[in-house]
Amino acid sequence: MKANELSPVRKSILPQNGDRWETIARRELPGTAEGDAVAMLQSWNLHVFMRAAGGVGRLRSDNPILPSDVIFVEPPRA
Repeated sequence: MKANELSPVRKSILPQNGDRWETIARRELPGTAEGDAVAMLQSWNLHVFMRAAGGVGRLRSDNPILPSDVIFVEPPRA
């Protein structure tokens, strides 16, 4: 396959140690209000956000972001 035939790739990151939605939002979407940036990141990364938190009754905010998670920092392409 030639380079000009490759599909564009969504911008993504691997989390840094201790990252949470808020820290990623501040670093990757600095011009956006934190609450809005967190909501955008979570909607673009349902594969992480909706993962089971590890116990019944635990809050979704307790769901850790793992260092091996691929986090998209832009919306899906049309």
